[in-house]
Amino acid sequence: RRQAESGRIREKYPDRVPVIVEKAERSDIPDIDKKKYLVPSDLTVGQFVYVIRKRIKLSAEKAIFVFVKNTLPPT
Repeated sequence: RRQAESGRIREKYPDRVPVIVEKAERSDIPDIDKKKYLVPSDLTVGQFVYVIRKRIKLSAEKAIFVFVKNTLPPT
């Protein structure tokens, strides 16, 4: 279902990447108010992590890891 939805979004917004943000079950970071994002294709992973950190008001000493298809991409 998500793949079909992302395909429709990619057709409508070819310069953007649909991203769904979920936290790990055992994570102690705050919940995020928005799970779906349309990210500009030129935004780096590091810049996206910055956006997410600001959104959940995560302190600098807390770590956040972003996985893409179970892989940790370079920031």
